[in-house]
Amino acid sequence: MPTYEYECVSCKHKFETLQSMTAKPLTKCPKCGKKVKKLISSAGGFIFKGSGFYATDYKKTGKSKASSPQASCPKGCSGCSGH
Repeated sequence: MPTYEYECVSCKHKFETLQSMTAKPLTKCPKCGKKVKKLISSAGGFIFKGSGFYATDYKKTGKSKASSPQASCPKGCSGCSGH
């Protein structure tokens, strides 16, 4: 769920809340009960944890075995016509 930031137009109280993307925006300040406005925030990004996506999952290293003629022939000969 994304975190949204709001600011009260009356008392200037700033606060954050977790809301689903389909939830309606908040309208009242939890401190004074007056009208709030939703702020534009740039803090919502992806956090990649673990061993690394590109380096371990998608990066191609060297030649693949399927591109060599020996790998395509079950008998391992070069320039095979498919016996």
